[in-house]
Amino acid sequence: MNPAIDLPLWAAIPAATFLVIGATLALIGSFGLARISTFFERLHAPTLGTSWGVAGIAICSMIVSTFVTGKPVIHELLIAIFIMITTPVTLMLLGRAVLYRHQAEKAEAEQKRAALERAERALDPKGAED
Repeated sequence: MNPAIDLPLWAAIPAATFLVIGATLALIGSFGLARISTFFERLHAPTLGTSWGVAGIAICSMIVSTFVTGKPVIHELLIAIFIMITTPVTLMLLGRAVLYRHQAEKAEAEQKRAALERAERALDPKGAED
């Protein structure tokens, strides 16, 4: 016996709609992650895809679980809120770490270039007179 068969049509249609919307948003986020070339551009697609995709799937799960069990089910809402909060924050921190790393590498390369120029000027007496 399948309890989903007892789901009324007026509840099945919104549940299916939220499921399709959530899955589509997650798929779009995955395609965005695969198609975008730079790291910083890639941060945006999975954030939106994961956050709103999980929200749609969680709403669908809440609707179906509420009608199957006969009592309100809200723990999926807590899971969705947790994921919607932590995913953007995590990717923001990851983006800041990579930005800091790029800036540190750029500063280190600039210091090496300046030291090389000083060493070349010290070895080339004609360059110092010009």
